[in-house]
Amino acid sequence: MKNDIHPKTYKAKVRCHCGYEAELLTTKGEEFEVEICANCHPFYTGKQRFVDTAGRIDRFRKKYGDLSTLAAKSK
Repeated sequence: MKNDIHPKTYKAKVRCHCGYEAELLTTKGEEFEVEICANCHPFYTGKQRFVDTAGRIDRFRKKYGDLSTLAAKSK
C-alpha cells in the first residue's frame, strides 16, 4: 500500500450566525462560519413563509392562455 495518499483531516468547528456550533471532520480547514443552519432555517423551524405565487400563475395563464388544450390537440 502507498503511504500518505489520503488528505489530512481536521476537526473543524462550524459556527452559525444564530450561535449554533458544531464539530465535524473535513479536509478543507479548521473553522467555518455559515449564515444559516438547520437550527435557524425557516424550513426546519416551522416559521416558513409562503410567497404569494397565485398572482404570478394567473399572469402566466393570462399571457399564454390554457396550454393544456394545446397539449391535448398535439396528441
